Amino acid sequence: MNKIARHLVKHIYTADPSAHVFNGKLYIYPSHDIDAGEAFDDLGSHFDMEDYHVFSMDAPDSEAVDHGVALHVKDVQWAEKQMWAPDAAEKDGTYYLYFPAKDREGIFRIGVAVSNSPTGPFTPQPDAIKGSFSIDPAVFKDKDGEHYMYFGGLWGGQLQRWRTDHFNADEPESPFAHIPQDHEPALCPKVAKLTGDLLEFAEMPKDLLILDKLGEPLKAGDHNRRFFEAAWMHYHNGNYYFSYSTGDTHMLCYAIGDNPYGPFTYAGVILTPVVGWTTHHSICKFEDKWYLFHHDSKLSDGVTHLRSIKMVELQHRPDGTIETLDGMME
Repeated sequence: MNKIARHLVKHIYTADPSAHVFNGKLYIYPSHDIDAGEAFDDLGSHFDMEDYHVFSMDAPDSEAVDHGVALHVKDVQWAEKQMWAPDAAEKDGTYYLYFPAKDREGIFRIGVAVSNSPTGPFTPQPDAIKGSFSIDPAVFKDKDGEHYMYFGGLWGGQLQRWRTDHFNADEPESPFAHIPQDHEPALCPKVAKLTGDLLEFAEMPKDLLILDKLGEPLKAGDHNRRFFEAAWMHYHNGNYYFSYSTGDTHMLCYAIGDNPYGPFTYAGVILTPVVGWTTHHSICKFEDKWYLFHHDSKLSDGVTHLRSIKMVELQHRPDGTIETLDGMME
């Protein structure tokens, strides 16, 4: 197996790649890194992310084609700034782009835009998805055709401010306010089934529990295993795999369950830390092989907030576990 990740895009900085196969081709939906000229902080102020480009590949070894701007924040009525990690889905020939952005009150919401092409341009709905919050939407199509959204992110992603049914605006400049104590259960990513038209939640978002091998929820102080951001779901050989970033410990981890809602049992590390602070990914099957899409900061000489997307082959072992990849490998 080729374990050497390759960069896919070099003419602009891209991150947080969500990859899908539509009509026999790979399509990648990343965020677009633009240097805001601000000092690095834990709220993401250094990310001037205002639009999305879509990339296509005929095959995993082909070049990535940039189809230009698919959606710009100025075209989204409800959004003001910070268009972070997106995802996409398809149903009956219509393509859906899901994206987080801050509204004019500084609160992250999740929006959706539609197109008749996987490359856009995408036309946004006039309002964010009702009941949506936080960041990093990932949409999974199950075997029965139902679609589920997974989302959430700590610190600048504001998930900790939604520990009740309402946004807690206390200490607005502190990403650490409202974080659970180390001995308390970790904050959970969220999951919600989507309506048939894929435009709204069909239910209130639920906690997605990640358990240890003893069946206990991971603790907030378990920084090497607990959820931080970058939710993703894939299905393989009877197992549902929920994968995610641990954030400040810079790993991609995964947990295994038997249904889209969980609970999920922690199973290991997919990718060790890369060059750069953040880790965000997707997992996609093309023909008979699986691939991990992620990013690092090697092309910007290690500058933390200018990232570039990569891909590498991923291996599921016969026992259902996933081989760990070395994030520092060239």
